[in-house]
Formats: sequence, structure tokens, C-alpha cells
Amino acid sequence: MQRTDRIDLRVSPEDKKALQAVAELQGTTVSTFILSSALKAANEELADRRLFNLTAGEWINFQEALDAPICPKPRLKKLLSEPGVFD
Repeated sequence: MQRTDRIDLRVSPEDKKALQAVAELQGTTVSTFILSSALKAANEELADRRLFNLTAGEWINFQEALDAPICPKPRLKKLLSEPGVFD
């Protein structure tokens, strides 16, 4: 695949040194390391959001769960009404 688009990135000198060091350890360029790392992270993040492989029965159960009325959770309601550790 031909690479024609460009992404520019500003980094601190310390970050650049770290990227250069790891790219050298892997025997690759900084650009290749950054691209492969970013694509790996993007694919992992998107993996669960792209496809749902369900059998017919699982699909029915999934739809029923979505359509089911909300089940009250008194302990959760109490927990959420208390001040948090950062409040």
C-alpha cells in the first residue's frame, strides 16, 4: 500500500529520545515504530466496537436484554449519592 498522507507530531526532546531508543532496539525507524504502535492501539480500541458475532439465539437474548425494563439497584443509588473521595 502506498503511503501518501502525512501526520505531523510535536514531541519533547525526552520523548523523541525514548522513541529513537525503542525504534533502534527494534531495528526500525521512529516513523515505522510510531505508526505500527498507533495502529495496534487503534485496532485494539476499535475491535469491540466494530463487530458483534452472535448466533440467532444470542441475538434474541441480546435484543431482549436491551428491551427489558430497568432493574432498580438501591445499593448503587445509595453509593452514587454519597460524596466521592475527591469531593
